[in-house]
Amino acid sequence: MKSAILYIRVSTDEQADKGYSQRDQDERLRRYCNNHNIRVDNVIFEDHSAKSFNRPEWIRLLDGVKKRKARPDFVLFTKWDRFSRNAGDAYQMINMLNGLGVEPQAVEQPLDLSVPENKMMLAIYLAAPEVENDRRALNTFYGMRRAKKEGRVLGMAPYGYINRTKEDGKKYIAIKEPEATNLQWAFNEIAKGVLAADQVRQTMVKRGKNISRSAFHVALRNVVYCGKVFIQKHKDEEAHSVQGQHEPLISEALFYKVQDILDGNIRQVRPQTKIFSDDNLPLRGFLICPDCGRNLTGSASKGSKGGYYYYYHCIPKCGFRKSAVKANEIFQVDLKKYEFPIVIQGILHDIMMVNYKSFASVFENRRRAIALEIEKFNTKLSKARELLLAEKLDADDYREIKEECKSNIENLEEELSAYMSEQKNHNIKKNLDDALNTLSSLSSLYKDGDIETKRYIIGSIYPEKLFFDGSAYRTPRLNVIAECISLVNKALEDKKNRTNESFSHLSGLVAGTGLEPVTFGL
Repeated sequence: MKSAILYIRVSTDEQADKGYSQRDQDERLRRYCNNHNIRVDNVIFEDHSAKSFNRPEWIRLLDGVKKRKARPDFVLFTKWDRFSRNAGDAYQMINMLNGLGVEPQAVEQPLDLSVPENKMMLAIYLAAPEVENDRRALNTFYGMRRAKKEGRVLGMAPYGYINRTKEDGKKYIAIKEPEATNLQWAFNEIAKGVLAADQVRQTMVKRGKNISRSAFHVALRNVVYCGKVFIQKHKDEEAHSVQGQHEPLISEALFYKVQDILDGNIRQVRPQTKIFSDDNLPLRGFLICPDCGRNLTGSASKGSKGGYYYYYHCIPKCGFRKSAVKANEIFQVDLKKYEFPIVIQGILHDIMMVNYKSFASVFENRRRAIALEIEKFNTKLSKARELLLAEKLDADDYREIKEECKSNIENLEEELSAYMSEQKNHNIKKNLDDALNTLSSLSSLYKDGDIETKRYIIGSIYPEKLFFDGSAYRTPRLNVIAECISLVNKALEDKKNRTNESFSHLSGLVAGTGLEPVTFGL
């Protein structure tokens, strides 16, 4: 009596299809075995796609057949598409089973493969489902591509967004907090060029939900956050971005500035240091040994009477070592050199606002020029369309003019959008007030700030590392603004006629008396 293993396969998307249920296949296969006097050795149930033979249950079936001495005569299934939907893989598997002395057979599409002509029918049975799969995949691909071109974000929502469904069943992505705010902050921090991308990520993790390094870098490159949807290259169609239907988190100008920084197109002059450090060692990573030129580190030593004493030091071979308490105090005192007097804050504010208005007028003129250029290209396109309708212009020439105008208009609109977005989100008066308040109380902010604030201030003033000899700091280069403030303060300190520094830093000398009435000196 011959024996057989019944192979019953149904994929997830076929569960509800009529005629593909596991119970129905099992019933038909057992009926066939009873009618042909075949003993059922085993029944294998598979819930996996037939695109390949990398299926868990099939692999176990094949391993079992190879190990058995008394192998079954048949592996039975209802139709050949239950066996495979890939013709190439199917022929290889049939040869492998025949080599083991096992005959695969579809009970509803029986074929005697010893007859050469039947292999043509087998090719049809195997190719038909493969073609069906390929057509379904192609239709899905073009449908998804069409949806992307309409500005829809498909699949799982990226970090900062969440998948939602409208009342009519249409799916979309909505902003999710606090992740969205965290990512906005991250883009703005990277755009400043002070911290590296991973340093920003580590700080962002403290502010909200955790995000891995790889996911964070993928997010920084995703145009979804500036309101765009990326369309990949396909055949003759180049890769491009379209305007999305979702709400953007950041402006396009900010997004592309971050891309330039990540690509290295914008040179960053920040010290490559860790943002996390011991509260007692804020300068660790910013100092260079004056003796050997190596980077100084910092650590604590336990005293003989208990307690810890902190030091900035070089490697043991060099031996340079200075008290961190003294070094921190000297640095804090030195910060006062970069504070401008509070009494001139109003004067600086007025001067800088006048300069800003003069500077902003350049951008306003450019904005107007862009609007005129867009209007010019629209007029050109309209005239070309009229000539086409009047049959005075060939279709190919019109298409060329249309593509040229469309490309120029899109570039100009992108530039105009960036100007409008920056102008809308930029509150110059408030930002200027905040900056001036900070610069007038720099040492206080440093003293009262946490470790991250202190290290941020250090990195902002000193783009290169500091040499510390134990009593004074020196550096090859200062921040331009800090250097100017230092020079002005040094000039003002040379005036020895001050009785009250908080009153005024202008000269307190009065003109000498001469002829009556008193004449004032120049």
